[in-house]
Amino acid sequence: MATVSKLSNPPAAATPSSAIRSRSLLIPRVSFGGFRSRVGGFPGLSVTRGRNSGVSLVVECSQNGGNGSAGKRTVLHDLYEKEGQSPWYDNLCRPVTDLLPLIASGVRGVTSNPAIFQKAISSSSAYNEQFRELVQSGKDIESAYWELVLKDIQDACKLFEKIYDETDGGDGYVSVEVSPRLADDTVGTVEAAKWLHKVVDRPNVYIKIPATAPCIPSIKQVISKGISVNVTLIFSLAMYEAVIDAYLDGLEASGLDDLSRVTSVASFFVSRVDTLIDKMLEKIGTPEALDLRGKAAVAQAALAYQLYQKKFSGPRWDALVKKGAKKQRLLWASTSVKNPAYPDTLYVGPLIGPDTVSSMPDQALQAFTDHGIISRTIDSNVSEAEGIYSALEKLGIDWGYVGSQLEVEGVDSFKKSFDSLLDTLQEKANSLKLASL
Repeated sequence: MATVSKLSNPPAAATPSSAIRSRSLLIPRVSFGGFRSRVGGFPGLSVTRGRNSGVSLVVECSQNGGNGSAGKRTVLHDLYEKEGQSPWYDNLCRPVTDLLPLIASGVRGVTSNPAIFQKAISSSSAYNEQFRELVQSGKDIESAYWELVLKDIQDACKLFEKIYDETDGGDGYVSVEVSPRLADDTVGTVEAAKWLHKVVDRPNVYIKIPATAPCIPSIKQVISKGISVNVTLIFSLAMYEAVIDAYLDGLEASGLDDLSRVTSVASFFVSRVDTLIDKMLEKIGTPEALDLRGKAAVAQAALAYQLYQKKFSGPRWDALVKKGAKKQRLLWASTSVKNPAYPDTLYVGPLIGPDTVSSMPDQALQAFTDHGIISRTIDSNVSEAEGIYSALEKLGIDWGYVGSQLEVEGVDSFKKSFDSLLDTLQEKANSLKLASL
């Protein structure tokens, strides 16, 4: 185990030319500045000036349709082909064809959530025509919301269908989440997942279910029905193990002779862990505590990968493999850097490893494409990760509390986004009705 005195601070922002290959847990010393105005192969990406780092990435979903121009080879292709990690895009909006240049540049899947749709639908006119038709046909607001979402999900699934087919169902997925209002409803979540699976009707859709205590049994039941699942909002090792067990239990309970088409990812959130723990460390205030800032999230993620390797091996797993079962891949979520003092690839570069997914929002995607380093890092220094994890515990950091608190915050955030969007749609519906008078 690493001692606290040996734990290095997250590297300060440097220029891309100073990026170095390192086997340390926190590897890339990368730049917040010096981004090219257009990322190679990403014609849909543009850069605007940011207050802290000097730049921030904005993916504009154009109003006049996307383009399918081919993107040149990027590090995203190398990430998958050399290290076995799938880069996914954590965003979705209209026109969905704006995903085509991203796909050409190496993106292999898409994740969405209520916050993403809240931003997409409320800030774009691209949904107005369909929404008007839905309102005029008598649809209630929530039903109209799901119609808007389902069209985007189905259209995106079509774009990733080739990747899904080429990998025999191993990649090319698009995720859609059950209503966040169901986070404490075991039965309701199962019914919602079954409904979404049926109405989307695409083989490469993942139904997102939160890793709350009431939804762990839901995951087992949904998997047992042959429905593929993206388990989201995982913030702790204990909950992650419960998620793996739910997946294994579901496969065993399915009664299926061929399990090859039932797949899953476990979305393990990263940056939010540092956001909370850093505040706790600053409150403690000792040099030892302050030295651990920016290290908790990557350390815990590295230990999650160790747990993944342990759980998907041995007699129990071997018996499922004989029926065609596929491992529930770890997906790194919340990969954007919240603290501008940290390297902009902090939650991507140190978490590269086989059979994993890195779901990147705009900022993280551009940063890594621009100056990311391709190297297996997730298990390059497990002893350091163990040392960080233990050192935090000795300082009084309760990992159980951290996981529970972040779960509550995550669920509440998605509920607020969902409710806010429904309010926005209600206002639009009211204005449409007034305009028709």
